[in-house]
This record gives sequence, C-alpha cells and structure tokens, in this order.
Amino acid sequence: MPPVDTDTPLSSAATGQSEFDRFLLLLGRLNYSWTNTESLLIHLIAGLSKTDKETAVVIFLTLNTTRARIGLVERLSKLPRISQMEREAVLGITRAVQQLSGLRNQYNHCIYSFDTKSGDLSTIRMRVADRKNQIKVGEMTALDSKTIDGIESSLVDLAKLNTEVWALIKTYGYPA
Repeated sequence: MPPVDTDTPLSSAATGQSEFDRFLLLLGRLNYSWTNTESLLIHLIAGLSKTDKETAVVIFLTLNTTRARIGLVERLSKLPRISQMEREAVLGITRAVQQLSGLRNQYNHCIYSFDTKSGDLSTIRMRVADRKNQIKVGEMTALDSKTIDGIESSLVDLAKLNTEVWALIKTYGYPA
C-alpha cells in the first residue's frame, strides 16, 4: 500500500475506501489485543491474592471496568506481604495498562462522523469535559494517517506489555 500523506483525512474521496477499511481492521486488532492483554490481570489477581485462577476469573468479571481491575491489582500489590521488587514490577505493569487504555477508549467511546460533501471522516468524543465556568462536549478529531500510526504504535506497545506481563507471571509463579 502506498504511503499516505500525514495531513490527509481518511476519506473515501481523498484516499479511497481502503484506508477506512484499514482503520477498521486496525481498530478490531486494537480491541482484540487490548482484551487479551487486560485479561492477563486475572493472573496478577490470582497471584497477588494467593488464590486460584478460577476464583480470580470470578473477581475479574465482577469488576466491570478496567479502572476497577487495575485498582484491585494495585491495592493487592501494596499489601505488606508483597516484596518491594514485586510491587514495583506490578505497578509498572498497571501504569502501562492504564496508559494504553486511552487510545482504545478514545475510539470505542465516540461517534464516527462522515462528511457527505468531502468524504472526510472524524470522531466525535462522547465525553463531557468540565471546565471552571463551562463544559466542553463533542470534541472532533480527524481520522487521518496519524490515527493509523497511533493505532499501529499502540499495537506494538500492547504486544510488548503482554510479553512483560507473562514474564512477571513466570517470575513470581502466579497461576497460569
């Protein structure tokens, strides 16, 4: 596929439908990779709470947000019986998970806008941002080659994180 101008939106008019299809495929890969990596928290919950994987799955599924799952893992890692080295390793993982959640959340919690005249694509953020004296809603972001680059970079980062989590699981003998 030829390189895409970084300032060109991913529109059917400007770059062809294939660029939008590529975006959708990458978004699907991002969701798959994210879900796979987040599920590794099950092993951290099991190891840190000294329970079996089956029980950790129930706990993981009971907590229905990423933030709650990360919060639990962080709190478990701060128990006095957890060594400083193990705690720092776990907290490094949870920080990375939290950082990588942003891009996924951005594209999963938005509306996609298609300009019928230009064919340009953009996202409209489904979030209310409170400011001192006002609120901001519906922040728009163009879908362009920078978007694709960001998702591809995030996929690489998720793969690295996945490897780091498995190494931690092995190092500390967490149920796998």
